[in-house]
Amino acid sequence: MKELSVADAYLFTPALHSDERGTFLEWFRADRLAGAVGHGLDLAQANCSVSRRGVLRGVHFADVPPGQAKYVTCVAGAVLDVVVDIRVGSPTFGTWEAVELDDRTRCGLYVGEGLGHAFMALSEQATVIYACSEPYAPRREHGIHPLDPGLGIAWPRDVEPLLSPKDAVAPTLAEARDKGMLPQYDDCLAHYAKLRARSAV
Repeated sequence: MKELSVADAYLFTPALHSDERGTFLEWFRADRLAGAVGHGLDLAQANCSVSRRGVLRGVHFADVPPGQAKYVTCVAGAVLDVVVDIRVGSPTFGTWEAVELDDRTRCGLYVGEGLGHAFMALSEQATVIYACSEPYAPRREHGIHPLDPGLGIAWPRDVEPLLSPKDAVAPTLAEARDKGMLPQYDDCLAHYAKLRARSAV
């Protein structure tokens, strides 16, 4: 597990065991995640998203507490996956990091509670699966416009983005901050500490 430049997001690169029959891998290891994060991932919901090239989903996040941590991998095709620090008061507020998830490296990405998450399908079709720590709760779910120039996420220039109607009218990061929509860094730290304390029992 390698921590990204956005704290509380980790990239897992699995060992691939390939032979003439195909490939086997462990795409998720609870012990390695807990070792890096300090607590386990409670599985409350598992999602599967199938997208055509250019589909751009996000930037999505949930209120903290409880937030919604995600463990994401791409099982078919390729996506550019982006984590954004939207926690007000964080030393890296407003920064982002992008990683490619695909069906070759089979990497997994952990996105901690309070972070923003988005991805764009790079292949003709991409299938992404992700395990979530909390079930979907519409009243706690929010979004930031993924093409917000203030964020400046470097989406591929050769791919035309296709957004949902909801994502297309999402506020910018600055607007979301002004409206009080964003998670507070101190609240996130307190939530992480509570999860670690519960795991230590």
